[in-house]
Amino acid sequence: MESEEQITVTELRLSYRYIKDHPWVVTAVNGFLSAYFMEQPSFRVQRHFDELESGMHVWICEVPGTMKMTTLLRRLQADIPPCRYSHVTTEPTVPPQYVIDSRESS
Repeated sequence: MESEEQITVTELRLSYRYIKDHPWVVTAVNGFLSAYFMEQPSFRVQRHFDELESGMHVWICEVPGTMKMTTLLRRLQADIPPCRYSHVTTEPTVPPQYVIDSRESS
C-alpha cells in the first residue's frame, strides 16, 4: 500500500462548561471516535487527556487530508446534547483546534 496521504494532527476539545452540564458526554465522544476509526481507518486518536488548566477534555487526532473535520463534528452533534463547535485559529506551529461548547453563551 503506497499511501502518501497527508495527515493533519488536530485537537478536538470539550469545554469545561459543556462537560459540567453533560458529564456522560466524555464517554460518548470516546465511543464515537472509536467507532469512527472503524469506519475510517486512516483517522486515529493519538491521545486523550484532561487539560487541568482549562478543565477541557482534549483528543489529539490524526486526520487524513481527504477528510473534513466539520463532517465528523456534524455527525458527532447527532449523538450528543445540543452544542456549538468552533474552529480556533492558532499559530502555524500549533495543531488546529475544534472546541465543542454549550449553545448558550453565559
